[in-house]
Amino acid sequence: MKICVVVARFSLTGVPLTQIRFARALAARGHDVDLVFGHVGADTLPTHIGAAKLVVLGPSTARGMLLPFCRYLRRARPNIVFSSQDNLNGFVLLAAILTRSRAQISGSSRVNPFFTYSNRLLTRKWVFKQAMRAVMWRADALTCVSDGMVEEYRALFRQPPHVTVYNLVDDAPSRLRIHEPVDHPWFVDKTCPIVVSAGTLSSRKGFADLIAAFARLIADGRDLRLVIFGEGASRADLERQIRDLGLEARVSLPGQITNPLRYFARADVFAMTSYFEGLGNVLIEAMMCGCSLVSTDCPSGPAEILGFGRFGSVVPVGDVAALAKAIAGQIDHPTDPAVLAEGVRRFGEDAVIDRHFALLGLAGRERVVA
Repeated sequence: MKICVVVARFSLTGVPLTQIRFARALAARGHDVDLVFGHVGADTLPTHIGAAKLVVLGPSTARGMLLPFCRYLRRARPNIVFSSQDNLNGFVLLAAILTRSRAQISGSSRVNPFFTYSNRLLTRKWVFKQAMRAVMWRADALTCVSDGMVEEYRALFRQPPHVTVYNLVDDAPSRLRIHEPVDHPWFVDKTCPIVVSAGTLSSRKGFADLIAAFARLIADGRDLRLVIFGEGASRADLERQIRDLGLEARVSLPGQITNPLRYFARADVFAMTSYFEGLGNVLIEAMMCGCSLVSTDCPSGPAEILGFGRFGSVVPVGDVAALAKAIAGQIDHPTDPAVLAEGVRRFGEDAVIDRHFALLGLAGRERVVA
């Protein structure tokens, strides 16, 4: 079966990396898979794509991808197109309509819809909502990555068809990467518990709250270290906060790395402090690595990932005192690895792919590629 997995831009972040896993897993099941990106920077080429074939259209925006994707549909004639993120989903559906493509289209939403659509008349987000409603009929499946997001769509659209299909996070190639060697000195020569986090250094990720909570733990006499992987516009502000709190010797911001899993597996607690997330892939990755977990109860997915407290600690958004207490609790009483293994099963290859194909009325496997 010819399958297209399409993403707007490649970066070392959640959606592109998740879709790479998805394309790789589909190819391993024997399908002919094109992994289509609108834009890929010369210095950040996708890796670990398995038997999937990389196709780069060129434009850096979803809107700019419309005509190139129309040409792709006419040339490649895929049986199924898996798209991700609402802006791109809309243009993919429009391209299928314009080309009269017979491909089945499955569009996945990855962010809170209130950041994309609005019920306020004549606003930009309201106009996009009307445009999406006009092409939504062409979709064979529309999915969200959490139950919370499905409920949000029901608040914005009248009887939306959206259903939950989790991201594919846990697969065999990713688990192999857990065992790659580390080079950060705090992990190479580990002398005390380490708290980790990862994501774009931006205000919505709440890393300032995490650093403030960590400062409380240090003030209480705990011997700990904090490592936050990622890069972004808030770096200077976070570095200033670290200096002001006198934590330069205990907090590290190593930047963006290609394989954080190896560090998650050697850390004691992973803390997600976001103000909003679509799902929170990195939280699932840390769970897969056997790391005890703490997360804010932000919309839409983190509390759902943690089974509302079964697989880790959930704290109110922005509550620094509760965050510090939860991190201390997970250090003192780590979550049983068997419980974490149970929690991550929902995000495994078979569960996710079988769910996608069931929604399309198809079998998910052709043959296994050796």
